[in-house]
Amino acid sequence: MENRNLGSQGLTASRIGLGCMGMSEFYGHRNDHESINVLHHAIQLGVTFWDTADMYGPFLNEELVGQALKGRREKITLATKFGIVRNLENPQIRAVNGKPEYVQSACEASLKRLDVDVIDLYYLHRKDPATPIEETVGAMAKLIEQGKIRAIGLSEVSAATLRKAHKVHPITALQTEFSIWSREPEDEIIQTCKELGIAFVAYSPLGRGFLTGQIKKFEDFAADDYRRFSPRFQGENFEKNLQLVSKIEHLAQKKNCTTSQLALAWVMAQGDHIFPIPGTKHIKYLEENVGALNVHLSADELKEIDAIAPKGAAAGMRYPEGMMGSINQ
Repeated sequence: MENRNLGSQGLTASRIGLGCMGMSEFYGHRNDHESINVLHHAIQLGVTFWDTADMYGPFLNEELVGQALKGRREKITLATKFGIVRNLENPQIRAVNGKPEYVQSACEASLKRLDVDVIDLYYLHRKDPATPIEETVGAMAKLIEQGKIRAIGLSEVSAATLRKAHKVHPITALQTEFSIWSREPEDEIIQTCKELGIAFVAYSPLGRGFLTGQIKKFEDFAADDYRRFSPRFQGENFEKNLQLVSKIEHLAQKKNCTTSQLALAWVMAQGDHIFPIPGTKHIKYLEENVGALNVHLSADELKEIDAIAPKGAAAGMRYPEGMMGSINQ
């Protein structure tokens, strides 16, 4: 596994990371024992850039990652996030909080759940519209002074917000959804990150599993699967996107790799500062994802993918309408 600088503030990370969210929620049943096996196998493969958040579960995912870290902490570049606050009686109800006093309490709670002394990369999960980004980042900078975190990250913010934040304290990483079918970051944010020496962390690089080619019908999703409520997986959108994936599958067959590997190779080909963090609950798919490091796309192959899946090719918004207002702020 290749390791490289994560931003310009001293962190390093494996070229491909591991998104841990689905181990605890959103994508069907959970199996903590199996997930811990996946996390431990990830270390053996060199996948040591792990991504979680306090809202996954809520809280369950940080606790799970904390269990997997025992005796292995020094091997991992650990990232977690705060800012999305879920109602414990009804977790579907959410708010966003970036107030300085909440920054402190949220971090201390995450440290306890993860059972670690310091978090390597601490993200603001979503910008709080009621709190200037300068105030939130200023409070996060104090966490660095206190030795509770090593670096600051932001998630799903605009290039303008990123620049404002970076003036308060250097930002190490910006995390946003990015894949063959979610190419909005190409408009501005990827280049802004490169200019400022900030790593771009691509979550859902496999299109929430759709770009694996494994999902063929809506009924494949469990009753509580988040994707049942996502616009891209419903009705005509599902069928149109299925046709898109079919074309990508054909390219992967010609390339003698899996569809997942092609999709991850495409993400990495978009910039040396880009780190995809595909999620999985299965060792088989973890190993498959790592295999993407051996897939190299030529200029002609990249043009062919662009022709098949240009920006905006995916049918449907990437989040339900009510959630779209919290991104790119």
